[in-house]
Amino acid sequence: MSAPVLVQEHQGAAGALIGHLTLNSERSLNALSLEMVDLLFDTLSDWQQREEIKCVVLDGAGDKAFCAGGDIRAMYDACVAHPGQRVPEVEAFFTREYRLDHLIHVYSKPILLWGGGIVMGGGLGLMAGASHRIVTESSRIAMPEITIGLYPDVGGTWFLNRMPGHCGRFLGLTGYQMNGLDACYVGLADFAVAGFRREQLLSDLCHLEWHHHDAKGLIDELLGGYQQQDEAALPASVLAARQQDIDALMAGDDLLAVVERLMTLKSDEKWLSRAAATFASGSPITMHLVWHQLAQGAELTLEQVFQHELVLSVRCAELGDFVEGVRALLIDKDRQPKWRFATAAEVPAAHIDAMVTPPWRDHPLINWNKE
Repeated sequence: MSAPVLVQEHQGAAGALIGHLTLNSERSLNALSLEMVDLLFDTLSDWQQREEIKCVVLDGAGDKAFCAGGDIRAMYDACVAHPGQRVPEVEAFFTREYRLDHLIHVYSKPILLWGGGIVMGGGLGLMAGASHRIVTESSRIAMPEITIGLYPDVGGTWFLNRMPGHCGRFLGLTGYQMNGLDACYVGLADFAVAGFRREQLLSDLCHLEWHHHDAKGLIDELLGGYQQQDEAALPASVLAARQQDIDALMAGDDLLAVVERLMTLKSDEKWLSRAAATFASGSPITMHLVWHQLAQGAELTLEQVFQHELVLSVRCAELGDFVEGVRALLIDKDRQPKWRFATAAEVPAAHIDAMVTPPWRDHPLINWNKE
């Protein structure tokens, strides 16, 4: 049986080493399991202490995906075994996943994340905090949690609130699939390069003169050179071109007004009609949670974001639409979810209040080094 994460150290110039982590579950589009999370966290923690490790490359096996999200099938099975209750397996997964995401955000060495192919959900959580986020012509990046009754977690409260205009609101509510330059536009990617650079990148990193320069500057120069040659060949950013339309569609302080606009939207443009259709079929509870995390989370620190999202994620399994959403999309595949509430207007404020209330006296993520 192959390892869920391939761990390699490549020899560089003058004794330098390049750490290389590859999510190794190509058949599942590198869906993130708890075992993967723990291996990534432990290896990154070790490498951060070793002076000879100059940077880390994080990628996924195969060309189809970096990571299509978390292993929600395993969490679904655990939820079914604990209906309407707090689910220990769900709490453990999200606690350790968010601890890993936080580590990547604050990591003391450059992390180069190769975001080719599908990057969704938990994969975007890994990508968001990396210092050098690379996209290609094949990148398909999204937070489609509204389709399974979750919400844009893994730091979504942090990065959605920092996007131009109402792009964060649009992406969170519709699960729109960004291309590479879309991701650059909204601040989720740093370098847009051609897909064939993947093998070249490792070779070039190994030949850099690490002992003469700061690591970040060397990597910026290398990736910037790639981008200067490649960027023009990538698909143009739809979000950049249609920012005003997105802002008009998402405008205002009233969720139900935005819901009405999206529900009645008619467009011949495929990108927009598809986004509206995804929203219309999504969980009404998720609509409220997205609105809450953007309205209430804008002033939170990074640590507070992950602490708050752990509350929401645990509650989604207990009180939300997560189980039914996964059943309809991935288990029975009937795509006919029976949400707890038929419309956003029917979701009681008291239900959302319950979902944002911590279920613990001692929060599992107060101490970031806690096992």
